[in-house]
Amino acid sequence: MNRYELTQFIEETFDIKGESLWVHFPNYLVFRNPRNRKWFGLIGDVERSKLGLDGQGKVDVFVFKCDPIMTGTLLDEKGFLPAYHMSRKSWMTALLDGSANEEKIKELTCIAYEIIESKK
Repeated sequence: MNRYELTQFIEETFDIKGESLWVHFPNYLVFRNPRNRKWFGLIGDVERSKLGLDGQGKVDVFVFKCDPIMTGTLLDEKGFLPAYHMSRKSWMTALLDGSANEEKIKELTCIAYEIIESKK
């Protein structure tokens, strides 16, 4: 799954458009619950070295809200890493380079939305 496919999935599933909040990071899109304005995900591009990955250049990522109980098991799956630039207890990173399972990313996106939807 790539960033465009995930963006389309989020827009169609939740009727939410990504928000570009930072002038210096035009490739970053924040997705938040329209009711409570809480973030459930962020798509961006990060230097591979900052994620501990081999190679040079940037890789697209999806940083998403996650149940702390799930974070440990997700780290055993290909394409999932600790959260980049967020709390590592309740956020995770999925690589959007085809290495993470597409259906798993969709499922986790729905769970992330549900976690935020339940917050008051």
